[in-house]
Amino acid sequence: QVQLVESGGGLVQAGGSLRLSCAASGSIFNINAMGWYRQAPGKQRELVATITTGGNTNYADSVKGRFTISRDNAKNTVSLQMNSLKPEDTGVYYCNARIQGTWWSSESNIWGQGTQVTVSS
Repeated sequence: QVQLVESGGGLVQAGGSLRLSCAASGSIFNINAMGWYRQAPGKQRELVATITTGGNTNYADSVKGRFTISRDNAKNTVSLQMNSLKPEDTGVYYCNARIQGTWWSSESNIWGQGTQVTVSS
């Protein structure tokens, strides 16, 4: 059983910074893309940033220049450094990874339980 566990959420004032971390554990043969998504109250879940095994990144326009995604392939972790936070960044942040559990299994899309980020004005 593969799981993703997030940490690092919390309450911060506008302009502040937070760092989110996510660790994958369990039966893991290979992890392909990893990323972060968020869901604000009353809104759909949206992409924040993704990163491939090779380090190629993709960001939502709203966070470009403020957020940085990184991963450690040896430790099966992905992080999101969030700077210059705005109240509109408030929401539940979910870690996501496409994981192959064994060499013969297909890839599964795995989600973490989510961590709350609240930015006060």
